[in-house]
Amino acid sequence: MAEIIGSPDCGNSPRNKFAQDIAIALEVGADKPEQFDAKAVWTRSSEEHIRGRDALIAAINAKRNPDKIIVEHAISHGKTSAVSGEVILATGESYRFCHVIAFTTAKANCVAAVVSYG
Repeated sequence: MAEIIGSPDCGNSPRNKFAQDIAIALEVGADKPEQFDAKAVWTRSSEEHIRGRDALIAAINAKRNPDKIIVEHAISHGKTSAVSGEVILATGESYRFCHVIAFTTAKANCVAAVVSYG
């Protein structure tokens, strides 16, 4: 399992913490598929749209396993959250990410869509 350094933005905000957990799942693998709506869509580029929970979970679990994830910011407002940070791979390579997450309701407990940058 990757070392996770969480955002200080999550201290008093369950929504920010949940958004952070989703972003981490997008990078290391999803262990709670029920957090994604059955019709969830993951946009990873202008041409790549992964549709449906099963396809989304398969795509998440096919990603490389990082050594470390640093979450710098996790913010939420209404039905939308954004999480940014850095992933460090075992090779020493790293990349930055930003996941913009849309939830099915303002309760922010089920993911409807994700747009990822990085």
